[in-house]
Amino acid sequence: MLWDVFPTALDLARFQFAFTVTFHFLFPAFTIGLASYLAVLEGLWIWTGRALYLDLFRYWLKVFAVNFAMGVVSGIVLSYQFGTNWSVFSDRTGPVLGPLLGYEVLTAFFLEAGFLGVMLFGLGRVGRGLHFAATCLVAIGTLISGFWILAANSWMQTPAGYVLSPEGRFLPDDWWEIVFNPSFPFRYLHTITGAYLTTAMIVGAVGAFHLLRDRANARARVMFSMAMWMATAVAPAQAVFGDMQGLWAVHYQPQKVAAMEGHWETQRGAPLLLFGLPDMERQETRLALGIPRLGSLILTHEWDGEVRGLKDFPPEARPTNVPLVFWSFRIMVGLGVLMIALGMVSLWLRWKRALHERDWFLRWALAMGPSGLLAVTFGWITTEAGRQPYTVYGHLTTAESVSPIALPAVATSLVLFIVVYFVVFGAGIWYLFRLFRHPPEAEERGAESEPPIRSAGITPAPSVNPDRAAEARPQPAE
Repeated sequence: MLWDVFPTALDLARFQFAFTVTFHFLFPAFTIGLASYLAVLEGLWIWTGRALYLDLFRYWLKVFAVNFAMGVVSGIVLSYQFGTNWSVFSDRTGPVLGPLLGYEVLTAFFLEAGFLGVMLFGLGRVGRGLHFAATCLVAIGTLISGFWILAANSWMQTPAGYVLSPEGRFLPDDWWEIVFNPSFPFRYLHTITGAYLTTAMIVGAVGAFHLLRDRANARARVMFSMAMWMATAVAPAQAVFGDMQGLWAVHYQPQKVAAMEGHWETQRGAPLLLFGLPDMERQETRLALGIPRLGSLILTHEWDGEVRGLKDFPPEARPTNVPLVFWSFRIMVGLGVLMIALGMVSLWLRWKRALHERDWFLRWALAMGPSGLLAVTFGWITTEAGRQPYTVYGHLTTAESVSPIALPAVATSLVLFIVVYFVVFGAGIWYLFRLFRHPPEAEERGAESEPPIRSAGITPAPSVNPDRAAEARPQPAE
């Protein structure tokens, strides 16, 4: 029938959540790494006394403020969807996931909110030491936030520490097992290093952009050098953590791994497929191009290890979109390889004392600016699409989790989300690019250097301590 080709309410609810969570994930991926980078910059300024680091701190603090705000706003939307589109999921998993998300608010969000104002506006008001502590606490808050969010999501991947009530609700039995479920440690490390790489790629791209315009810009040289150090150190570590996560997935989610690899038949000495077109109807990967035995070596660490194929599992337990899982995984890995290569080449150019002098390398770094965002996005797609058809892996399907909501209601909210997101967040992203285009300068102005704005009333007390404001004022660059 003609109407069979139209999406159902379940399809649109899934797409709506995928759209909003993917859009949201871009901002925390940058925020987590940038918060730590700001703490390093301020620490270097206090330690060395060089105003250059303070200038870079103020430059990136403006970017952090805008990005943090967009991340918070886009994240609030997700909570509403749990009640509107996924009420059955919320009811059945609420006893486990509710406290985890509540802990994220009570620990991470309160910590960030409590010290963000000091970080943004307090440098000339509270002194260097307390301001640096506030910056560090905000950075720690982002890491704690990632901890609880990844604990909740990892529990959905590898549920543990629960008992099922007669009504089918997941009730907590052991909170240690719930939080530190089997997939959590590897996924947390993999995600956090991905956030650091995302920041390194963006900072490196901005530095490269300004170096191509002015090779003598000392602040652009420093930010570019720091970004390349981060890429050199973190990109290989990211690959190691990814391998650890892959070994976990082979044990706990073999059908997801089979979809990632494009294998339909169980085999020993399985090849690593570089290219192919998975065909779910014919249950084969057409035009497959691979390297013999390398797949088994990577997945099992044995030359002749056995890799299970999708045909080993009933159709209802396989990922619902094998081509999406297959290609999103390859895009993620390909971008990771490029980031490792960028870091290694930067190390060679640094040894040749030509890190800032090669136009081709600066253009390469500039082109790699969005690579971290793309890599974490496609990695997230691989993880979530590979978990289908379940929301709680092996226990609660997506079809069982959706609210009894009508198709027109979901379609209307989806259209409104798309329009509002592209208008509001499009404007925010456009403003971020305006900030990026501004070159880092000596005596970069920060929020604490502006006179306070009062909407009403007067106060006889000065809002800015003149002595502390002088402390925060950068000295002439060396």
